[in-house]
Amino acid sequence: MLNNIFLKTLRDQRRSFFMWGGYLVAIGVLMALFYPTISSMTSFNQYLNQLPEGLKEMFGTGLVDYTSPVGYFSTELFSLMVPLLLLVFGIGFGANAIAGEEEKGTLGFLLTNPVPRWRVVADKFAVLVVSMVLLGFFFWAGLAITVSAMNIDVNLLKLAEATLGACALALVFAAVAFLTGCVKGSKGISMGVASGLAVLTYLLNTLGGVVNGLKNYRFISPFYHYMEPDTLKNGLSPVHILILLVLVIVFFVFSIPAFIRRDIAR
Repeated sequence: MLNNIFLKTLRDQRRSFFMWGGYLVAIGVLMALFYPTISSMTSFNQYLNQLPEGLKEMFGTGLVDYTSPVGYFSTELFSLMVPLLLLVFGIGFGANAIAGEEEKGTLGFLLTNPVPRWRVVADKFAVLVVSMVLLGFFFWAGLAITVSAMNIDVNLLKLAEATLGACALALVFAAVAFLTGCVKGSKGISMGVASGLAVLTYLLNTLGGVVNGLKNYRFISPFYHYMEPDTLKNGLSPVHILILLVLVIVFFVFSIPAFIRRDIAR
């Protein structure tokens, strides 16, 4: 089993994975169940339209009609809740994959086996990607089944595309945590760097919508490339999703030499 790091890591993470999968499915189902109540609150649109532009940005929103299925799910699920949950899972997983094992003292034991270091990095990162995709699928499936059963008029393909976008966003910061763990070997530092970067880039994108001095720099933020396409309404943007995926690949590629060259605490 030690020679197949992918399967070993997948097995070790199974409890955490199913717990997070259950949370995401439950949240999707609960929010869908609340929609019939929200859809009748047409006066809520007037309230939202009176909000300052800064608060509208914090809602996520290229939102036209909050009481429509697209407006409701975009705001309540895809503007913050689902990306945030995936971010927490991804950053925790990314930080624990290398740095967590090193701090526990199990990484040195793993490396005594005839497995090259690049394979350790590749297999653990592959588990991170597979886990994120599966969590996204579980969330989409639970929500899709619920909205179909309730005859809520929302495009299931665009729902899948919005979920894919949230997974790609989370993977960017998970890859940052993973890279930092390969460089520093500290789980705390890895989580701190990735979480801090997520907060800073979120604020850059949000404030950039209302502060002229920041507007031209929003493209730096991964959140801009996730939020700007308004995927649930317009569908997936190939350019924006490609930028997110390229960032993930770059961070992963830099992780390999960083881990190969570093002395590992035994």
